[in-house]
Amino acid sequence: MSVQVEQLEHNMAKLTVEVPAEDFEKAIESVYQKQKSKISIQGFRKGKVPRKVIEKIYGADIFYEDAANQLLPSAYTKAATESELDIVSIPAIDITQIEAGKNLIFTAEVATKPDVELGKYNGVTVTKIDCSVSDEELEAELQSEREKNARTVTVTDREVKDGDTVVIDFKGTIDGTAFEGGEAENYSLVIGSHSFIGDFEQQLIGKKSGEDVEVNVSFPEDYPQTELAGKPAVFAVTLHEIKEKQLPELDDEFAQDVSEFDTFAEYKESVKETVAKRKEEQATRDKEDEAVAKIVDKSKMDIPEAMIETNVQRMIDDFGQRIAQQGLSIDQYLQFSGMDLDKLKEQMRPDAERNIKNTLVLEKIAEVENLEVTDEDVEKELEETAAMYNMELAQLKEMVPPEQMESVKNDIKIRKAVDFVMENVKERAKAKTKAEKEAEAKEKEEKPKKTTAKKTTAKKSSTTKKTTKKADKEEA
Repeated sequence: MSVQVEQLEHNMAKLTVEVPAEDFEKAIESVYQKQKSKISIQGFRKGKVPRKVIEKIYGADIFYEDAANQLLPSAYTKAATESELDIVSIPAIDITQIEAGKNLIFTAEVATKPDVELGKYNGVTVTKIDCSVSDEELEAELQSEREKNARTVTVTDREVKDGDTVVIDFKGTIDGTAFEGGEAENYSLVIGSHSFIGDFEQQLIGKKSGEDVEVNVSFPEDYPQTELAGKPAVFAVTLHEIKEKQLPELDDEFAQDVSEFDTFAEYKESVKETVAKRKEEQATRDKEDEAVAKIVDKSKMDIPEAMIETNVQRMIDDFGQRIAQQGLSIDQYLQFSGMDLDKLKEQMRPDAERNIKNTLVLEKIAEVENLEVTDEDVEKELEETAAMYNMELAQLKEMVPPEQMESVKNDIKIRKAVDFVMENVKERAKAKTKAEKEAEAKEKEEKPKKTTAKKTTAKKSSTTKKTTKKADKEEA
């Protein structure tokens, strides 16, 4: 196999790869052997049709596409390794020659890792953050704990109100015809969550358990399923149950139920400490983000579009895996959220671009400052990961492939770069807003006037006293 590398503009490169004709022939034969049992031709027993007969009837290229697909992954991987390029995107493959008896030739356009011209990264100024806990924040946290420990109970003596969870069957129709995705049974819907289109949920308010309701809504004009966009729909809804939350009282009994403390006062103090710690951790992250953003802003790099697109797709794949754990597919999410895949990609693009810039800058700092990752660093990282997932360290090591281990090392190096930056930052108080400055100036203007008024009053009072004493003497 031969590989030629052509450098393109904007950190792109094109690999031209030639796979020997004999390897292509082996792939064609392999595909034929796998597929021949599925091919029926009159005069031959199934699975016994000679390859040349099949090619004559269906065309010489009948097995080409599958043979190429069989060869391309390993051929590209080998070519990418031989090229010694630092590839940071999914390849755009184009087959330029595919013919029996000849080399299989394809090109792969890829993005390569951009170099970074670092701006100032030592002694970056970040905003000092107050981590004290206000009464309002503490109250909000306590209310959140109440919500977490609320009981959901079925109610039968009243109608649906905002905030209730209802269990419903529904079937939607447009012009009397059912449509895909418009039907479900025993579906739990939180009233006021705006999970459904239009005022679907509001039309259930005031209804009772066991009641059949006709809900009339219209799909938005920009609804991603074009066959439904802008159309009025009728939903036949059966209301099975109404459920409401019952919040516990914030007292000693509550504290004993949810914590190791005997009194609510002790529990409250513990919650305050937890909130303070969380604010400190968030403050650390915010200052890190601010510092790195400032370094990125002062640095220069030419990021290829293919690199951004690859990272956006990776984010979508990760998002898909997360929602799959909740029993939801990407297609269902798009349908429920009223978006299409292009809109989702557009929504994720700024984060993808920011993540790329942050990573490139931190990797460059690690390189310039010679920040090395030791075996002890890797061992500690694996130990913490194993503890997080309640696994044995040896078991985790067996599960981590060599290529992923490189990723682990790179993550550690990036964190070391962040630590280096934060060890050298300078903190400053948050800049005051225009309104705050004006209020402060007004207060300064008013203070001297108040002081003068007091002194004047004091003098008048003293004078009055002296005059009174003089009059008293004269009378005597």
